[in-house]
Amino acid sequence: NLHYSLPTVPRSPFPVTYEMKASRLISLLMLLQAHGRLTAADLARRLEVSTRTIYRDIDALSAAGVPVYTDRGPGGGCALLDNYRTTLTGLTQDEVRAIFMSTIPALMSDLGAGQTAASALLKLSAALPLPFQQEARRTRERIHLDPDGWFQWDEPTPFLPLIQQALWDERRLRMVYRTADGTWSKRLIEPYGLVAKGGVWYLVGSTKGWVWTCRVSRIEEAAITEGRFVRPGDFDLAAYWSSQSGAFEAESRTYEVVLRIPAGRMHLLRALLGEGVHHLAARSGRLDAGGGTTLPLHFASAEEACRRLLGISGEIEVVAPAALRRLLHKTALAAAAFYREAEPPTRRGRRA
Repeated sequence: NLHYSLPTVPRSPFPVTYEMKASRLISLLMLLQAHGRLTAADLARRLEVSTRTIYRDIDALSAAGVPVYTDRGPGGGCALLDNYRTTLTGLTQDEVRAIFMSTIPALMSDLGAGQTAASALLKLSAALPLPFQQEARRTRERIHLDPDGWFQWDEPTPFLPLIQQALWDERRLRMVYRTADGTWSKRLIEPYGLVAKGGVWYLVGSTKGWVWTCRVSRIEEAAITEGRFVRPGDFDLAAYWSSQSGAFEAESRTYEVVLRIPAGRMHLLRALLGEGVHHLAARSGRLDAGGGTTLPLHFASAEEACRRLLGISGEIEVVAPAALRRLLHKTALAAAAFYREAEPPTRRGRRA
């Protein structure tokens, strides 16, 4: 079921202006075009006017040549003649910009809908009034959305079309999945939706009675079964993802590390962790007498903090916890021993 968000006219104690009436007539026409038939009372409720005003607006549309009619009695209502359509969109300039900014070509191509999306936008652009066509072109020329992060490897997702088909048909998927630690598991999943985050695709679905999320690139085998399922009508994919991703980030940032960044070395931390560190330092950092900054950061564990910070730990000091300092020292000694002035082995038959 499609839901249209249409402009409405607020109640006012002042006489209705020509502009307000024109906006209401557009809204009324689009409501009838979208829903087919609505009662005058329903139209009045949606547009926040009286039923008498609705009947006056119907007369105004008829006088303007729009084939709209009313049937009284049970089952009656207001409707347009069959097959009547209008190219009037009712879109505002900002709405046109938003539509033409919302399609991300890379993600649409992943879903096999790149050409379809381009064709749909072309048709929509052609149906817009001329000033809005120009605005759509200006938007495409000036704004491009790239979902991928810097230095991010492409993840193969050969089963993405198959997952889409299972989603549309509401069929279960039988698959083999590889977890982050390399173990394998077999799953029977009822797919609820797909989410793209930072260019990485995730599948959300139900397995063994609980909602589960997996990375599509880790699916090693997949097949659609004959069994159908009924997707819960109250499942909100966007709300679920927002809740779960927020909880995941919170759980992944429980290990606090205190760093001291000498003056002129903040760029090393920014290059490692992103520009957000600069803003965090402005809010939470403490300057010392030597011009350095003491800054608390959070990681998932001591091991993750060690992996992330080892490369810059010779210039940015880990003040606390002491256990992390010992782990960094131990890891650095192990790396030094591994690479201690030893020539790499050469292949037999070839000179080094």
